[in-house]
Amino acid sequence: MVKKLLFLSFGILISFITQAQQSDCLNDFEYLLEKIRNDYPGYSDKVNNETLSNLKYMEQELRNRIIQYPDSCGKYLSLYTTWFQDNHLRIRRNFTSTNSNSDKDIKTHMRFININKDSICNTGESIEGIWVGFRGKIAIAKQTNGNYTGIAIQYPKYESNQVMFEFSKIGDNDFNVTSFNPINSRITNSKASLHIENKVLEIHGDTRFVRQTSDETLDKAFLYSYIAEYPNGTNTYPVATYLSDSTYYMRIPGFDSDYSNDVVTQHWQEIMSRPNLIIDIRNNGGGQDNYYQKLAELIYTNPYESKGVEWYASKGNIKLFEDALRNGELKNGEEGINRTKSLLEAMKKNVGGFVTQPMDNNDSEEMQDTVYQYPKKVGIIINEGNASSAEQFLLAAKNSKKVILFGNRNTAGVLDYSNAVSEEFPSGNFEITFPMTRSQRLPEFPIDNIGIPPDIIVPFPATEQLYGKLDDWVYFVRNYLELMNTK
Repeated sequence: MVKKLLFLSFGILISFITQAQQSDCLNDFEYLLEKIRNDYPGYSDKVNNETLSNLKYMEQELRNRIIQYPDSCGKYLSLYTTWFQDNHLRIRRNFTSTNSNSDKDIKTHMRFININKDSICNTGESIEGIWVGFRGKIAIAKQTNGNYTGIAIQYPKYESNQVMFEFSKIGDNDFNVTSFNPINSRITNSKASLHIENKVLEIHGDTRFVRQTSDETLDKAFLYSYIAEYPNGTNTYPVATYLSDSTYYMRIPGFDSDYSNDVVTQHWQEIMSRPNLIIDIRNNGGGQDNYYQKLAELIYTNPYESKGVEWYASKGNIKLFEDALRNGELKNGEEGINRTKSLLEAMKKNVGGFVTQPMDNNDSEEMQDTVYQYPKKVGIIINEGNASSAEQFLLAAKNSKKVILFGNRNTAGVLDYSNAVSEEFPSGNFEITFPMTRSQRLPEFPIDNIGIPPDIIVPFPATEQLYGKLDDWVYFVRNYLELMNTK
């Protein structure tokens, strides 16, 4: 009798959980439909008399599936966004729900620790030390509780002394690690390990560091040469070096920080002293257009027509900007605030329509003051991993008489609808990322699901794990450019 009651109680509990999941997911699904219908700038372009019935059928099918399998909610939400064929419109599970622990998370995330770097033990006896990575330098110090905290010394997106990692030891050279992202306040948990006599620190599936020595060149050579045991997928890391007296090479893995602008500034004289430049942007998935401005300046040859974007002035998008202003979430200081206020004013005058940023020069002709003598030829290496702002850079680059695109596939084709933002679902379990702008190239010149093709096909197979190495593709492009100069 007791066992029977226990089974009944367990069954009631399972039924209650299932009903709660079902209710949450159905609410999230209706929120998703309304959000896309009202705030997605591509809705009216993609939903018309020919496609509406198909979309409505899919909506009902997904509702039925959610009722049957509410524990697969994320799958069905993603299936719906996939219908629109826009990689700027996507769903992710929210591991740091603002409904659960957000105040604590953000407070921890923004923590700063003042550490005397000179007092840190860097002998290699433990994880404690000064570490050099592809993007900057960090310090790891032992805390009174026996755990270790990693802070930024000089690292993109982080302020000095801001907490980046927390490590807790789980073995001789193995650690649990918590990482704090300063851009989106996301907190992720993974593993870390020490290698080669504690001289290498790998954050599994992410990045790696080498212990700093007195020889900066040795440290960088070690970092670029080390092959990760726990790689981050494509393993595409920054590189800047000369290949010959005629050719300089830069690998730019992303436009999500000032790295691109900084590396051009840092190596300006070396670049300007050679007739050829290779810009390798394989697996660069984009970021922000302002982070490739020095590259655009470097390769410019002549004025060209540039198509900007229009902002979708929906009520939801207007509210997002109003909330960002009220909550102090805008970047770029006073300039960012003024630009947002100006855009908001234009949006409120045309609710339901599209507007351009009033503070931008909406003249479609791009013109710069200087055309540099060097480099004379610019080879840009591309692949299917290029998207968003990386593709915008390529559209600008193709207007230069210096530029040739090299690759063996078109880019990803994720550009027609852009300037993506994120918003949490009512349940707090998921987050939707959606674009707020539409390109003025449309409908004549679409890029989405088409991509940008290379000018020259590279005959070698694609390199899956790039690390910091120079592969056959790089030497092919170097030889191609240098042979062009002999004609």
